[in-house]
Amino acid sequence: MALKNYRSKEISWMSFNERLLQEANKNHVPLIERIKFLGIYSNNLDEFFRVRVAILKRLALLDRETEFEGGRPEDILKEIHKLVLRQGRQFAKIYEKIIKDLGKKNIFIINENQLDEGQGEYIADFFEQKVRPKLAPVILSRTRPLPDLKDDAIYLAVYLKSYNKPKPTYVLIELPTDLIDRFVLLPSKDDRKYIIILDDVVRYELKDIFYMFDFDEISAYTFKLTRDAELELDDDVSENYVNKIALSLEKRKEAHPVRFVYDKDFPKDFLDILLKKLNFTKLDAVIRGGRYHNFKDFVNFPKLGSKKMMYEELPPIPHRDIPKSQAIFPVLKEKDILLHIPYHSFQHFVDFLREASIDPDVREIRVTVYRVAQHSNVMNALINAARNGKKVTAVLELQARFDEKANIKWGTELKEEGVKVIYGVSGLKVHSKLCYIVRREGNRMVGYAAIGTGNFNEDSASVFSDHILLTAHQGIVREVGNVFHFFDKNYKIYRFSHLLVSPFTLRNKLTRYINNEIKNAKAGKPAFIFLKVNNLVDYRIIQKLYQAQKAGVDVRLNVRGMFSLMPRFSDKIKPIPCIGLIDRFLEHSRIFIFCNNGNTKIYLSSADIMVRNLDRRVEVACPIYDKQLQKELMAMFEVQWQDTSAARILDNSLKNQMKTPGKKKKWRSQVAFYQYIKTNHE
Repeated sequence: MALKNYRSKEISWMSFNERLLQEANKNHVPLIERIKFLGIYSNNLDEFFRVRVAILKRLALLDRETEFEGGRPEDILKEIHKLVLRQGRQFAKIYEKIIKDLGKKNIFIINENQLDEGQGEYIADFFEQKVRPKLAPVILSRTRPLPDLKDDAIYLAVYLKSYNKPKPTYVLIELPTDLIDRFVLLPSKDDRKYIIILDDVVRYELKDIFYMFDFDEISAYTFKLTRDAELELDDDVSENYVNKIALSLEKRKEAHPVRFVYDKDFPKDFLDILLKKLNFTKLDAVIRGGRYHNFKDFVNFPKLGSKKMMYEELPPIPHRDIPKSQAIFPVLKEKDILLHIPYHSFQHFVDFLREASIDPDVREIRVTVYRVAQHSNVMNALINAARNGKKVTAVLELQARFDEKANIKWGTELKEEGVKVIYGVSGLKVHSKLCYIVRREGNRMVGYAAIGTGNFNEDSASVFSDHILLTAHQGIVREVGNVFHFFDKNYKIYRFSHLLVSPFTLRNKLTRYINNEIKNAKAGKPAFIFLKVNNLVDYRIIQKLYQAQKAGVDVRLNVRGMFSLMPRFSDKIKPIPCIGLIDRFLEHSRIFIFCNNGNTKIYLSSADIMVRNLDRRVEVACPIYDKQLQKELMAMFEVQWQDTSAARILDNSLKNQMKTPGKKKKWRSQVAFYQYIKTNHE
């Protein structure tokens, strides 16, 4: 039976990803940034197929009559396929437009047929020196099994035809994009800059690669496939768990493909052989595309041209309450500090850890680890702390999707340096962002904590919008310590008076707070619920929000991604106002705000409003007690609510209509909030 007033989260996700295409199509967005939005769109779609589509396909194969969240899996898969094709056409038009706009800036992306003699000589030499040694062509046979094809690699399918032979020769070449940049810069001419894509470098040299073959025609067509990324695991969290994760990662390489994207000019006989050998079914997405694939590489498009072709630099603002070259712990004894990332520098958090790692009075450091930077200063600070004799514990989540291998590596390195490593919790994924520090001050031990909405990751901190609270509030700090005690001893459940912790209290407390607003609204008291989240898909919470809107509560929702709520859930009730914001920074923070009859409650959270976050993960929502910090978060919510530059209206149709400024000037909230922080923190 279909859920009432509830839409498939997968379909709503497709609408979210389409907002990235909208950004790529905006003329006022700098040109290089528009190209990056195409890359982000492509990367998102790849992960969507690896995870969400793969799960839907599994469910469809189990039972075709099963009702899933938002409909039958098979029906959702069909709708996804339609949307992918429609968005693919949009993508192609936007890409063509960007290529033309690049040309107007004297930047030209050319193919192998457009090279002049000098450029051809340059590419021939580049190919001989850089590319040829890294190519390993594989001749296909109708009888031999297909070699294992990598998930999301780019392949050239080479077609060789001889007039003297009845059958063509089929060859596969994997492009070495992990070793060679996808974009090859050619020598400039008269202020004109030229780029050729690696695919076309190989195409240009095809005859040289296959000189020993007898052929009259030779051509190459790109394709890529996407595999199911779900790991096959049980709930056993032990030392052997690392081996299970590693084994599952190996199996992922051989997982069943769920999408095949190919050049529209691909020879039919060659295509049929590949699809047959890959065991594709009608539930799999076979998508006829353009000449190039893996547009995720366009995120790293060369920074050419003037500065106006990229976003204006917004240097991180030093926090007013963090004195340079002075200890932070005395400051935290006086007041809480709230970091707004990337408006503030993530380096403040790194310095917090570094100070703890060398402070003679610090005895213990505990941190949750989900995703960290490739060359992580956070992890280096933990290692340094252990070397300095501190007791260091890292709760490392091995099931951080696509970061499993990196986390296994970090776990091994941390252990070698004397750090205690806890590999998660049986049956739960540790998604909370916590740091706990114990320091001897006089004759007693004093605790400090950091609670974040996003990962402790300096790579993503420059583009993800998040918050980190640094606090010495002993009630909050004690409960953060209790969460870490739970990681140590999973059988012991603690009482929480300040933190909302899933899977124990978060769902019930959110429900209670919503009920309180409903009660106040019915009594004629002020009542509002403002939520800013990445995803809003939990059916029970959505039904509660419907009740709140019906009772007269001022409900406002700022949702970046998946969105299963139907704003117009009744013809008799005014729709719930909802927006989705896509701009230069990826909105990632989660903020829960409740009127509470004038005594406003505000929480920062690592959790979205999803079943998995509320019931199957260890998540933490932390209260903000400081009135000034509450004011800053309310200001941020209000600034974003007024956005008319990047905010879309989320309605039942999910058409992504932009909020219009009317007679006023367009209001760009991220730049406005940057100025707000700069004014109040310098």
